[in-house]
Amino acid sequence: MRLDAVGLEVMAHAFASIAEEMGLVLVHSALSPNIRERRDASAALFDADGEMIAQAAHIPVHLGALADAVAAVRRLEPVPQAGELFILNDPYGGGSHLPDLTLIGAIDIDGQVGGYSVVRAHHSDVGGMTPGSMPASARELYQEGIIIPPTRLTLEVERLLLANVRTPAMRRGDLAAQRAAVERGAQGLRALARRHSWNALREAARELLDYAERRTKSALSRLPSAAPMTATDYLEGDGVIDDDLEIRVTVTIADGTFHADFTGTRDAAPGNVNCPMTVTRSAVLFVVFVVRTLLPDDVPMNGGVPRAIAVTAPPGCLVNARSPSAVAAGNVETSQRIADTVFRALAAGGCVVPAQGQGTMNNVTFGGIGSRESGAWTYYETIGGGQGASRGANGPSGVHVGMSNTRNTPIEVLEMEHPVRVRTYALRRGSGGRGTWNGGDGVVREFEALAPMEATLLTERRRHGPAGAAGGLAGEVGRNLLNGESLPSKTALRLATGDVLRIETPGGGGWGKGQEP
Repeated sequence: MRLDAVGLEVMAHAFASIAEEMGLVLVHSALSPNIRERRDASAALFDADGEMIAQAAHIPVHLGALADAVAAVRRLEPVPQAGELFILNDPYGGGSHLPDLTLIGAIDIDGQVGGYSVVRAHHSDVGGMTPGSMPASARELYQEGIIIPPTRLTLEVERLLLANVRTPAMRRGDLAAQRAAVERGAQGLRALARRHSWNALREAARELLDYAERRTKSALSRLPSAAPMTATDYLEGDGVIDDDLEIRVTVTIADGTFHADFTGTRDAAPGNVNCPMTVTRSAVLFVVFVVRTLLPDDVPMNGGVPRAIAVTAPPGCLVNARSPSAVAAGNVETSQRIADTVFRALAAGGCVVPAQGQGTMNNVTFGGIGSRESGAWTYYETIGGGQGASRGANGPSGVHVGMSNTRNTPIEVLEMEHPVRVRTYALRRGSGGRGTWNGGDGVVREFEALAPMEATLLTERRRHGPAGAAGGLAGEVGRNLLNGESLPSKTALRLATGDVLRIETPGGGGWGKGQEP
């Protein structure tokens, strides 16, 4: 069957609607605020060959890495059988960082594996040395939580997992929500197969993948510069050392292929800002695909686009880490800086790209021991900031930027479920960089501890503000303060009752100067 343009559009939306419904099932049945309210989760549908045929509009750092998770499951011996369910979080075996638990269902269509339904969700604790499993001073992966390689999910495996976390009831409920979402994806694909026939569906998926590849390569071939484009940016320490950590990229676009080479990036850091190659590829894919900086809006979001992208990095460097390097912040902070650096290289080569956004997820975790009845509790959130301005538009304020696409946690939910009071939640007026078009403003969020607790901060852009573009000014740096005293960008601390933790997030860079072009 050869689909015309209308048929391709219809099938693309049919597949995407299944992925979107998976996501809705997950967030509406999860227990934890991080998944239920912030929607720190993603869903996608893959074909039987392990290529993504549709994704929901969820978290870029999740979605770009899910293909590696499916590939890791497909390499198992014995091979996946129709109807089986798998779990993983190993960053060196298809995962991203340990709190992101991925469930993969092999979809049964007429007794064969017809595809895979996949959901990834950030659990607010998977064990490790600090509540929330995002330790600021971890030096190896084993300190960050329980490690799960691609594994068939049985009741025994679930019991083992729950015995290693601080909040087993919450984790059990979130896992049940993920199971339900995986099953909804299988039901959706089977219903589509009954309507169109399985052979027609497989052919439509192949055509959509090939179409996305053709459109991507065509768009890349029309970009203004084929010469190598190079840029450097820095992370602000890793929780163990405070040095600036260099990330360097050379981008070459030739013959319809986008190649990002990270040769020159520093070696793996002693702390947890390292990231596996799967996260690095995800960040590059975000620049090319999710932001639509380089591609037209109507290119379908599927596995055809990565066929036109190549990413290389020296083994063992900061962005191609090897086990057992710690990676908790690599997924959430280094991924942001990778995207920033690739954007900067494109700007150097004459491509029109936005100014840098806040470039951090402002990760905050809390945890402690409640009453004898309630037991331990953990909480995790990221905080929005300013987006960079672009040619023709100011940057939005108070939004999640770059590799994050979550919502905020409502104050009422946080205060109802945990011993924390939010004293301030407001825009940080004037923190966006000025320009012909101004960068968005950051956010101020103040937390008061109502009981003794532990807290961890993993943040960035506390000493190097987000750069402007085309002459625009940089956005303001962020600040972390405890009772008015400055804190490092990455730190673990203990809060006493009445302590106030204040987070001021960065503003986005401005775009242009002088008169509108």
